[in-house]
Amino acid sequence: MENVLAPGGRALKHEKIREYVRALVADELPGSPAPSERELVNRFGVARMTVRQALDALVGEGLLERMPGRGTFVARPRRVSTPVLSFSEEMTRRGMVAESQTLLIRVEQARAGVARSLGITEGDAVIHWRRLRRADGAPLCVEDAYLNEVLLPGFMQGPMPISLYDELRVRGLRPTWVEDAVTADVVMGDEAALLGLSPGSSVVRKHRRALADDRAVEVSRAAFRADRYTLRVSLGSSD
Repeated sequence: MENVLAPGGRALKHEKIREYVRALVADELPGSPAPSERELVNRFGVARMTVRQALDALVGEGLLERMPGRGTFVARPRRVSTPVLSFSEEMTRRGMVAESQTLLIRVEQARAGVARSLGITEGDAVIHWRRLRRADGAPLCVEDAYLNEVLLPGFMQGPMPISLYDELRVRGLRPTWVEDAVTADVVMGDEAALLGLSPGSSVVRKHRRALADDRAVEVSRAAFRADRYTLRVSLGSSD
């Protein structure tokens, strides 16, 4: 067996194994299997404890993750631990008073994109809720939200909730993380009149997929007045 270790103590051995595994999985997709302890013991001719020490270091870094009974795998990216805010909560943090006006609410058949994002079948029933969102009385955004009707029985009966996320919280479906895609665009269709903009004015578009743990509960698209809305993003480690 090839001896790939330089002479030295145990610390040097586990460091070499650690860097070997790091390079081996660098371009692998999350969920790909890492070398097993047995493979590494045989390759490097060391004790299992030394191999385990090397893998423990990579697990601690978040590069690998252990799944009991299955093995060690390339870890999924850690999510940023920043709170998921509703429109109302975001405006409150900015010192503004949020208001909403329902423009449309009805049950529709899910189109392909919405169905895929919600994890349902194309043509399944979804609730389409369109609102004009105001901050301190001034129009700020037009938002179209799509919700899986099966998860929200009775949602359209009685007065509409002031906050969608508060209603989802009551039902045990408050979003715990979101995927947002933000782009710059020009105002389209009836958005100009609703937002008080001239044709051709700039808007910020935000497409959101909101999940409660691993269950998709909302897909939405919103157009914000670019002259009144600044996107604020907090970044950091989840450690």
